[in-house]
Amino acid sequence: MKKFWVLFALFIVPLIFYLLLTTGINNFSKLPVVTPKINDISAFSTSDKKHLTLNGKISVLCFLGDSLLERKTNALNLNEKIYKHFYQYKDFQMIALLPFGAEPKTEQLKKELGYTTNLENWHFLFGRAVDLHTFYNSLQTQTNLDSLNYSPLSFIVDKNQNLRGRTDDKASKNGLLYGYNASIVSPIHQKMVDDIKVLLAEYRKSKKDLKSVN
Repeated sequence: MKKFWVLFALFIVPLIFYLLLTTGINNFSKLPVVTPKINDISAFSTSDKKHLTLNGKISVLCFLGDSLLERKTNALNLNEKIYKHFYQYKDFQMIALLPFGAEPKTEQLKKELGYTTNLENWHFLFGRAVDLHTFYNSLQTQTNLDSLNYSPLSFIVDKNQNLRGRTDDKASKNGLLYGYNASIVSPIHQKMVDDIKVLLAEYRKSKKDLKSVN
């Protein structure tokens, strides 16, 4: 009988622990969808009239508004804490949506960002104010762009155009975190970085599971 319990402790207990651990990891590694299937960005284009898409990409979105040089802290924070960490990942992109007329200021901002950064996956898209507000409303965040087409919030969108965030955020109403305040460092450094890592890990796991099936 003693031999049985020794064998049980050596083989069965570690197996149970492993199963519990992997179950916990799987649950943790899912970043919640807070708004399914938001609009695509087809209404917007770069300064040289190129169109991009959210489909098939992990995207970070921001809305810098008409006075983007006065709000450049948002872009600088996102550049340092998010973009520089993730821009080399396949399918990652940073998208700033701006109103027509902001092109000259955008060029100034890009020069400032480009001093220390490879901007190949940092995209600045322009469109009509009405399209900016329509797109923003598709995020269903219970917030709005202001009269200058600006929001302090930045957003994570997955490859299927779902808005990702948190459903258990202690600092948010009802625990729902739709976006991360980029005007200050702490929300993007303490929350957004971790959440993007979770999303990337989620896609890595999906690829491994697909390979194991095949």
